[in-house]
Amino acid sequence: MELGIYTFAENTPLVETGKPLHPADRLEILMQEAEMADKLGLDVFAIGEHHREEYVSSAPSVILGTIASRTRKIKLSSAVTVLGSEEPVRVFQQYATLDLLSKGRAEIMVGRGSFIESFPLFGYDLQNYEELFEEKLQQLLAIRENEVLNWKGKHTPDVESRGVYPRPYQQKIPIWRAVGGTPQSAYHTGALGLPMAIAIIGGFPEQFTPMVELHKRGALDAGKEPQAVSINSHGFIAETRKEAIDVAFPAFKTQMDRIGRERGWPPMTREQFEASCTLRGANVVGSAEDVIEKILYQHKIFGHSRFLLQMSVGSISHEKLLRSIELYANEVAPAVREEISKPVER
Repeated sequence: MELGIYTFAENTPLVETGKPLHPADRLEILMQEAEMADKLGLDVFAIGEHHREEYVSSAPSVILGTIASRTRKIKLSSAVTVLGSEEPVRVFQQYATLDLLSKGRAEIMVGRGSFIESFPLFGYDLQNYEELFEEKLQQLLAIRENEVLNWKGKHTPDVESRGVYPRPYQQKIPIWRAVGGTPQSAYHTGALGLPMAIAIIGGFPEQFTPMVELHKRGALDAGKEPQAVSINSHGFIAETRKEAIDVAFPAFKTQMDRIGRERGWPPMTREQFEASCTLRGANVVGSAEDVIEKILYQHKIFGHSRFLLQMSVGSISHEKLLRSIELYANEVAPAVREEISKPVER
């Protein structure tokens, strides 16, 4: 199993100071997080796109390009590229360039996005939210398959016999589709022959089991080989479960309550957070032993081949976040890989 990290480069007020970092300082810390993940042998480092005050990740490809120059082996992905408000040609060019800089380590993870700020920012009509994504995904796939693009679109400009350059270092840049809880999205992702990332950031893991089956069925119905599945979850690791919750809860609460005020959610309580950190909850928070148990429990449910952990839901001190990455890479990852690699008893 591949194990990695994803982040939106949150920059909310730190518990210790009550203030956010300067964006330049937050980005430098992000570089150090990626360097440690690479040095310790994690498989993926992914950055999501957001256009809000509390994040510094509005240009993930630029950040990933810098990370590429400071790392050697780790795969570099978006998580996600909000494709409905992006320009597919430019997305491909940016990540093809990243792929060249990193000698074949780039990936693109596309999705609709959980926030809508980018649509009015870039002049897109939210009435076309679904159509924009589907059409632009088709165009992105067409660009990946064809050096010379011929394209007629409804929401995208027509292109007649134009080359799209540069081409990537890899023969094909991996394109993942991130989905939430929409069954049609899972089926369609499989039918397109794409790997799927499931974001489990609420509820119970078991409720997402049908998504994996639909993804597989979509591929088979289209006459294609079923592709990989990634589980992406919020989480944090410390020496003990109590310490992990004590550190993570204030940061989680700060960010989730901020979003909750916009969406009409009640404030998060400590009891709710602790319940979400149990074996069958959504959050992967605890000691290394707790996290190993939870990843393996989910693997029995989904049979997935990749797991990505978002450790910075809200801002956590740099020292504690680096320790969480260290525990993840040195204790969780080896144990999970060893257990999953064991032959299945019949």
